Amino acid sequence: MRILIIEDDSKIASFVQKGLQEEGFIVDTANDGFDGLYLCENQKYDLLIVDWMLPTIDGTKICEHVRQKRILIPILMLTARNNVEDRITGLECGADDYLGKPFVFSELLARVRSLLRRSLYQYHENISFDTLEINLTKRIVTRSGKPITLTIKEFDILVYMLSNQGSTITYTQFQEKLWGINESVSSNVVNVFIHHLRQKIDTQNEKPLIKTIRGSGYKIEI
Repeated sequence: MRILIIEDDSKIASFVQKGLQEEGFIVDTANDGFDGLYLCENQKYDLLIVDWMLPTIDGTKICEHVRQKRILIPILMLTARNNVEDRITGLECGADDYLGKPFVFSELLARVRSLLRRSLYQYHENISFDTLEINLTKRIVTRSGKPITLTIKEFDILVYMLSNQGSTITYTQFQEKLWGINESVSSNVVNVFIHHLRQKIDTQNEKPLIKTIRGSGYKIEI
């Protein structure tokens, strides 16, 4: 899961980013509204965490713009403006939830997970491909009914490939989606994760699903 934090307070942004990364999320950050809106429109995220008071474009305008563009993404507004009227304004402009500052990280994490669960239920909870079955909310993977234990990164790579089945995913796309734009990852790192993933899902008794596209990346297909 990939999250964008739009927050001009560098200490808060760093604190939230580090905490979410420790929970296995891919996290990008922007410190003003213009850059945040640009990333939102040009990258694919699973959730936005948006401060209200931002340089260039404030959080309510970001929410309104995202909804006008029909970008279906959960938005958590994070702000010191915490009276009832402000909460109503934040929700009416397009935010899905509202958390006031100061906050404890455990509550923010619970709200993030709740919003992501709602988003998953809205579209699909399970993915099936050949004999492979994935429960997205419980993060359970089986093949021919046999459970497969994956690391957080392996699970995210598999879901990403299944969401783009039949299409070649380049090394650059893997990096942007699964490590974030702020982290540089070599193709060798991607290759290592794919190698481990293959060992777990493409066993001798099963049809190989992950295909190498030499010089480009990988795709999943029968």
